Amino acid sequence: MLKKSAAMLAIASLVLSVSCKENAALKIDENAAKQAEIAHAEAGKMPVIKFETMEHDFGTIKQGDKVEFVYKFTNEGAADLVISQVKPSCGCTAPEWTKTPVAPGASGEIKVVFDSNGKSGKQSKTVNVHSNTESGTDVLKFTAEINAPQGIGAASH
Repeated sequence: MLKKSAAMLAIASLVLSVSCKENAALKIDENAAKQAEIAHAEAGKMPVIKFETMEHDFGTIKQGDKVEFVYKFTNEGAADLVISQVKPSCGCTAPEWTKTPVAPGASGEIKVVFDSNGKSGKQSKTVNVHSNTESGTDVLKFTAEINAPQGIGAASH
């Protein structure tokens, strides 16, 4: 029994030492990558996305309404801005965005269409924007208060 425990301890030590070495290697790569990003940014070669607004409130809408909003942005950096993906937090939101590179000083748009079908009450949604900026991801937000239809025979006062 003692030999079995010693063997298990040896295996556990080996696994821990290997995983620590792997994590150290990953940290070096992450640090090197971050340093490269900083060097590019300091050299003025990174795109910078600047939104007019990152949040929108649709206010009160009726259940089943489809509403849309256009988030406008400008590239305030010194390199072309490329949006690789726009990912909403749920299937009730459909995005469309500028798919061509946005030159420094130029503008683009991200349109979101929210389908309130089957939803009710206060809704808060996010849209992740993945691009070649230093941060790599920006999060747009919107909210809506959805009025569900009243049941048959309900008072209509």
